[in-house]
Amino acid sequence: MIERYTRPEMGALWTQDAKYQAWLDVELAACRALAARGEIPAEALAEIEAKAAFDSARIAEIELEVKHDVIAFLTSVAEFVGPSSRFIHVGLTSSDVVDTGFGLQLKRSGELLLKGMDRVCTALEQLAWKYKDTVMMGRSHGIHAEPITFGLKVAVWYAEAQRNHQRLQHAITAVSAGMLSGAVGTFANIDPDIEEAVCHELGLHPELASTQVISRDRHAEFFNTLAIIAGSIEKIAVEIRHLQRTEVLEAEEPFTAGQKGSSAMPHKRNPILSENLTGLARLLRGYASMALEDIALWHERDISHSSVERVIGPDACIVMDFMFYRASGLLEKLVVYPQHMMDNLNKMHGLIFSQRVLLALTAKGMLRENAYRVVQRNAMQVWENNADFKALLAADPDVTQYLQEKDLAELFDLAYHTRNIDRIFARVFPKGQPQ
Repeated sequence: MIERYTRPEMGALWTQDAKYQAWLDVELAACRALAARGEIPAEALAEIEAKAAFDSARIAEIELEVKHDVIAFLTSVAEFVGPSSRFIHVGLTSSDVVDTGFGLQLKRSGELLLKGMDRVCTALEQLAWKYKDTVMMGRSHGIHAEPITFGLKVAVWYAEAQRNHQRLQHAITAVSAGMLSGAVGTFANIDPDIEEAVCHELGLHPELASTQVISRDRHAEFFNTLAIIAGSIEKIAVEIRHLQRTEVLEAEEPFTAGQKGSSAMPHKRNPILSENLTGLARLLRGYASMALEDIALWHERDISHSSVERVIGPDACIVMDFMFYRASGLLEKLVVYPQHMMDNLNKMHGLIFSQRVLLALTAKGMLRENAYRVVQRNAMQVWENNADFKALLAADPDVTQYLQEKDLAELFDLAYHTRNIDRIFARVFPKGQPQ
């Protein structure tokens, strides 16, 4: 991933050195497990643990000749260790090291991603409570529908984020798998107990049954989970972009001192953070598709997945980490305009109460079809003539034979639409408002 979207802590988990270190962690754990069974002399293990290292530049140099990255890696390690290196990689195949090392990298990345997910959840929770009772216009198809509160809108995002948190935890568990089962998964040259011991030391769980590789449904679940989470963040970003439109202006990204919105138009304040999140979500959906393609391999293994994972492994984790950082910062500093929300709510002169009038007429005895026709007839005059909805209804004999002036006044009460917000919040936030 390009430096622009790479945060140092996550980027450090995906350097070439980090990959080789994960491989070395696997090899050393295997040596310790073999030594515990008496299959490696204690003095050889001590020398391996003391001297084992690698040189990435040297690995690249060797690979130019041997055309095999794991062999090049092992050759570099052997140059550091010396004669005792003959006990390294005993009974293993390349994928034992590569797949288990990849699982380690994904697990470590996933743990860092959970921290980013936690920050997003916290930002959403605080925002929801802050604006729990801030009334705004609810929209369907982009058109005014009925009143909601901005806090309710954010509570919906929070509930989705909580589900994504659970998905991410499950996906990390799924991908935290290790394998040391040999060339075709039969443990012909290494005992299954070694795999158990290595995975236990590394904090992984053994793949129940493997070929030469760990089944890629695990990885597909992980990368598709990241895509789902990215989609949820994009959902928030798209809404902020809509709310920031000049004609709406109910919420806005922070615009910092010295920031410029356009090289040509000094007045511009653009939703660039949200637009960036939309673009990055597209990347993660693409990576998810690639991960799905990797599930089907020939027989016990081919390497059609390898080139894909060299790209999407680091890129997906780095992009997701950046999205969490960007989204949480945006939410923490989001500018909200309650008065603009109220002004927009009142723009359509009471049309938003049409359903209440419809229900009231049917409750008084009018057939629903007739009530709908009467209410819509008056509503269309508001659309076309910019008239006042309640005044039109009060002057319509088809309405007044059922509803009196005091009845209409009650029907145009905003509090009716927000009376269950507390109950919704109790479901979304069962622990109540954070202190």
